[in-house]
Amino acid sequence: MDALLAILALLFIIVGIIGCIVPVLPGVMLSFAGFVCGYFCSFSTISLTYLLVMLALTLLASLIDYILPSYLTKLSGGSKAGQRGATAGVIVGLLAGGVPGAILGPLFGAMIGEYLHDRSDMSRVFKVGLGTFASFLVGTGLKIILAGVMLTKVLSDLWPAIKGLFA
Repeated sequence: MDALLAILALLFIIVGIIGCIVPVLPGVMLSFAGFVCGYFCSFSTISLTYLLVMLALTLLASLIDYILPSYLTKLSGGSKAGQRGATAGVIVGLLAGGVPGAILGPLFGAMIGEYLHDRSDMSRVFKVGLGTFASFLVGTGLKIILAGVMLTKVLSDLWPAIKGLFA
């Protein structure tokens, strides 16, 4: 059972890290599922307190990632059209250009949404696009760091078992 849990832990965390970038997958949640699998391995050194702290951080990162784009779009002077454009940009960018498209899609989507909403102020259009892009970078960065911490802890737990298989 430990071998299955260890494989699932690594699989979930790796797919979760990919999901931190690709907006279709719930990245940090998948990584946490892997972390839970690692917790239930018999040789795990993950404490219940550490698990609960990681749960709280996972929920916080998910909440921040949900709220931050809208907040930074508004903060940079954006309208609902810019917010909708950023959302559409993620989807179109992902479908048209894969991961690079998903990264640049919100930038161009927000700019197009703002441009269609109000063509009179191009500097605001660019400012809103950059604010949306900054929110993507911050949210993605937080999720990747958190998933990386989970991966590091699970790998440190798994290392003795993996080492024993090859000895």
